[in-house]
Amino acid sequence: MTLDSTLFAAGYVVEAAILILLLYKRVYKDFPVFCAYVACGMLSDTTQYFLVRRYPNSDLRIYLITTIIDSLFQFCVLVEVSMSVLRPVRSSLPRGAIFAVGLIIALACAIIWPFAKTPGLDQLTLDSRLIVHFQLTFSVIRILFFLAIAGCSQLLSIGWRDRELQIATGLGFFSIVSLTVSMLHTSRVPEFATQYHHLEQLLSASYLCSIIYWIMSFAQKVPERREFTPQMQNFLLAMAGTARSTRIALANSSSAPKNDSFQGR
Repeated sequence: MTLDSTLFAAGYVVEAAILILLLYKRVYKDFPVFCAYVACGMLSDTTQYFLVRRYPNSDLRIYLITTIIDSLFQFCVLVEVSMSVLRPVRSSLPRGAIFAVGLIIALACAIIWPFAKTPGLDQLTLDSRLIVHFQLTFSVIRILFFLAIAGCSQLLSIGWRDRELQIATGLGFFSIVSLTVSMLHTSRVPEFATQYHHLEQLLSASYLCSIIYWIMSFAQKVPERREFTPQMQNFLLAMAGTARSTRIALANSSSAPKNDSFQGR
């Protein structure tokens, strides 16, 4: 059996294992989007494999569609994990807090998008350019998300046994390898240019390692979630209050001219 076949078969085994574990541990109750992401990842791999074999001339378009779907799932996972991190103060946050979190992540992606380039990107086809943009953008955003969660873990009162940090760590590790492989693919060093397939195998192996890490992590009992420090609670609530006041002020200012013109008539 070749290394490619081994990685392909191992991918199905570990994906099935993590899916069964997520169902057994009932992780779907707290992280339904993440569980759906894992399940759809397994389905997507199978669908993509057969579609590419059935329509080889449309392989780039197939890769683009699956990349877009995967990116949207990743975006929703980051929003879900962010809201889970804020669980201790969620009841005190405004009703639209989830949309504010989504907007912040979307703005971060929009800022990263123009810089998510590789040498020679302009010479690729439109589909290839979009695939590279999506992959690099979400690799960077996942790395930044992991660094933010890990760096602020003390303030957020979470540790390595908490699901939020475990999910972020798995995504972060795979993203670091993915970003490194993308940079090596476009490197001008001849040695790396001739190792394209081996680098892709390394990327597949890193994804397997992330899933194995999740299996080992989710198999353990999750500790009871600790409350935020008083300083962190006050900071988050102050930010939420400022955002609410700003929204009300903008709503009042937009309706003021209408009231004045009505009174003038």
